[in-house]
Amino acid sequence: MFEGRKLLIATKHQKEMVIAPILEKELGVKCVVTTSFDTDQLGTFTGEVDRKDDPITTAKKKCYQAMDLMGYDLAIASEGSFGRHPSVFIAPADDEFLVFIDKKNNLEIIARELSLETNYNGQEVNSTDELIEFANQCKFPSHGLIVRKSQTQYTNIQKGITDWQSLNKAYNELYDLYGSAYIETDMRAMYNPTRMKIIAQATQKLAKKINSCCPHCHTPGFGITDAKKGLRCEQCNFPTRSISSYIYQCQKCDYVEEEKYPFGKQAEDPMYCDNCNP
Repeated sequence: MFEGRKLLIATKHQKEMVIAPILEKELGVKCVVTTSFDTDQLGTFTGEVDRKDDPITTAKKKCYQAMDLMGYDLAIASEGSFGRHPSVFIAPADDEFLVFIDKKNNLEIIARELSLETNYNGQEVNSTDELIEFANQCKFPSHGLIVRKSQTQYTNIQKGITDWQSLNKAYNELYDLYGSAYIETDMRAMYNPTRMKIIAQATQKLAKKINSCCPHCHTPGFGITDAKKGLRCEQCNFPTRSISSYIYQCQKCDYVEEEKYPFGKQAEDPMYCDNCNP
């Protein structure tokens, strides 16, 4: 279905560096990138342009708008969000979505990678010592930084800083004017190798899902659509919060398949049971 076709990667942040090698190998496509489409018009991490939609909707818009602009019928786009992890509340997380759209065959296939592996951070800095400490914590200079007046100010922003001389200069300019500066991690993919790694993991997951075909109609993208909790405790037989099965559903023919005990165990340890270990 995809062998030999051109796949448009809708990005301006060099995500093709990790996406293209994986999908060219796994799908047999030829990846191309457009320099004409500005994905920042749909939202920026630093807030100059608000992202009006959720990540999946935004990624879909990137695909369709880029395809309309360039005249392609096959596209992929990614969209990431950063903030507190939904279950490990004290830790920041990188939540990456990849959307693969085939207009020719009316397919939309989505993959998600939620990871605790991120350097996402930001703080007000009032001294050179604080600047150095923050930069070191955020893996600078291998990972870029952004300097601006404050977290809510969009003027005097300097992005993509990757050397100490530029960082000190940007900080000192703002410090001389305001007595402090706000420093944050640059989460654009080309300035953040850690994020690139998570995007690569999401791409591997997407490729596996695309190559998984429906047993009934053989449409690509036969993947998990739901997870059923309730794996029973091995001690009291009480349903726990642990996953007991995955539900797979075809987006074309609606064929449904249930995979029971996906983690290879038919009962849960009592330490994860709300009845035995409230």
